[in-house]
Amino acid sequence: VQLQASGGGSVQAGGSPRLSCVASELTFSSYAMGWFRQNPGKEREFVATISRSGVVTYSRDSVKGRFTISRDNARNTVYLQMNSLNPEDTAVYYCAAASTLILTTRRTPDAYAYWGRGTQVTVSS
Repeated sequence: VQLQASGGGSVQAGGSPRLSCVASELTFSSYAMGWFRQNPGKEREFVATISRSGVVTYSRDSVKGRFTISRDNARNTVYLQMNSLNPEDTAVYYCAAASTLILTTRRTPDAYAYWGRGTQVTVSS
């Protein structure tokens, strides 16, 4: 299984990059997906999750109204559209495939079976 994230980089505050994560060797449509982020010395924190069909999504409070998770099962890809970025959003962003369909448990890293390598997003003010 491979999850390849891309789309990160250095952006100005207020920018709107879109992260993509392409899955391979995985029955993508059978997995709920999630995005997490992490800074050095800190725990990996939940950003957003999406159901298998893409109908149900859930995000952490600090990104609600700014970040949107979506997926294209035909392309085996999950996206994270990030708007109105601020420096506090700086982190390595990881996509992951969940081992559970239960929404509430998908806020923790332990609920995910497969992880990508991450893509760095650096927001400058």
